[in-house]
Amino acid sequence: MTQQIPQTPPDAPEPTPAPELSGVRNFRDVGGLSTTDGRRVRPGRLFRSGHLAHATETDAEFLESLGLHTVFDFRNGADQALEGPDVELAGVRNVNIPLSDPADGKEFWAMVRDGELDRLRAVLGDGKAAARMRDSYRTIILTRTAEHGRVVHALAGDSVPALMHCAAGKDRAGLSIAVTLLALGVERDAIVADYLESNAPHNRYRVRRGSDAPEARSPEVMELLAPLFEARAEYLLTAFDTIDGRWGGVDGYLAEGLGLAPATLERLRERLLTG
Repeated sequence: MTQQIPQTPPDAPEPTPAPELSGVRNFRDVGGLSTTDGRRVRPGRLFRSGHLAHATETDAEFLESLGLHTVFDFRNGADQALEGPDVELAGVRNVNIPLSDPADGKEFWAMVRDGELDRLRAVLGDGKAAARMRDSYRTIILTRTAEHGRVVHALAGDSVPALMHCAAGKDRAGLSIAVTLLALGVERDAIVADYLESNAPHNRYRVRRGSDAPEARSPEVMELLAPLFEARAEYLLTAFDTIDGRWGGVDGYLAEGLGLAPATLERLRERLLTG
């Protein structure tokens, strides 16, 4: 799918530039994305990133300068045990809404860090890694409607400006951003284009292995792990297909799945859209 970078209207503020943060990966402002009715996501209202556990003092100063109201952390206990809690940002509310099971997280990180080649071949080879990711996206959409509904309701209330993150800022945060953008009426192509920006070298999660031995990071090992840490359009499109298949489209998903009333959606759009 061709990525298209939307142009910000002349009368709208520019999206917040993405600085080279030292300890935070995959940060960006999603402002500027276009909606089906010709409006744009308002810059400076909705941000996404990887975890904030390793944010430096300079990183924290920049994040505090954004005037954030809420940071949504979608990591589970296993993620937090591995990376640590988010740094505290002055005046910012931190909300942890796990979008995956800690037991699954523990198994995932054990495989990533310590899985030997034979096990990785068995579990991830022959397309199994990509299939695992597609199944994960499908499962989150089907089973985490209460959590996603909670996030969108909060954004329609008093929780903006907001930053959403998980571990890498790609999957759980990517889906939560996608759900929010669907609620705003953003074009699906624009949502996918933003999602794929997680593949930029400065955005990608740094895969850590438990050993420094050369065989622990051999080309074959890294190739087997790659689908788990890449943003692939097929993953997000699986989420969209799941919405269409289960709820008949975005409108049904927002109303029946997430429990969003028309008035709530209108408040959300007033807060987050220009025009």
